Amino acid sequence: MLPIAILAGGLATRLRPITDTIPKALVEINGEPFIAHQLRLLQSRGIRRVVLCLGYRGEMVRDLVGDGGQFGLTVDYSFDGPALRGTAGAIHQALPLLDDTFFVLYGDSYLTCDYAAVAEAFRQQQKTGLMTIYPNEGQWDSSNVEFAEGAILAYDKKQRTPRMRYIDYGLGVFDRRAFADIAPGAGMDLAALYQQLLAEQDLAALVVPERFYEIGSLAGIRELSEALNK
Repeated sequence: MLPIAILAGGLATRLRPITDTIPKALVEINGEPFIAHQLRLLQSRGIRRVVLCLGYRGEMVRDLVGDGGQFGLTVDYSFDGPALRGTAGAIHQALPLLDDTFFVLYGDSYLTCDYAAVAEAFRQQQKTGLMTIYPNEGQWDSSNVEFAEGAILAYDKKQRTPRMRYIDYGLGVFDRRAFADIAPGAGMDLAALYQQLLAEQDLAALVVPERFYEIGSLAGIRELSEALNK
């Protein structure tokens, strides 16, 4: 199975005051830090190697997770440094710890999809990047992907249109070449990289049927807590 980079370096301002003293990854869900739930899920889906891309209070995450052995994983760490580099910039910095091909997962996402199937779709479509998408229909968050006949036609988190009925699910697969044009120390968001690959007709897509969970909002925390209690 491919290794996975988890983007967990943000300031989590939407969750303040909870995140005034802890990073989002340590927000408690049903008596445990979110990162514990996330790592156990990944291990159950066949993931064995994780690189945590950390920034704000990242040392607290490292102190809890350690080498990952308690979760049946091998975990390495890549720290942003004094300046946040954006999500794509953080992945660029972590490349020495990753293989030529790897998953990328947002650090506040809990995704129960078939990771092996996602990796196989990436292999078959032979693009530099793959975005998983969900047929959202505006239900769980604002849809941001226009998709038809097996291809993404538009992706934009800011300028949405009525034709956008799908949403970026939160899990991607990349060849390291996708990050080649990012200068050392430079910043870039993953959304911009996705858009760049789309413009170059180098972005594959896979529709996943399982809904996503996230802890980027108080409502998301409640929904995940309820789902895990079932």
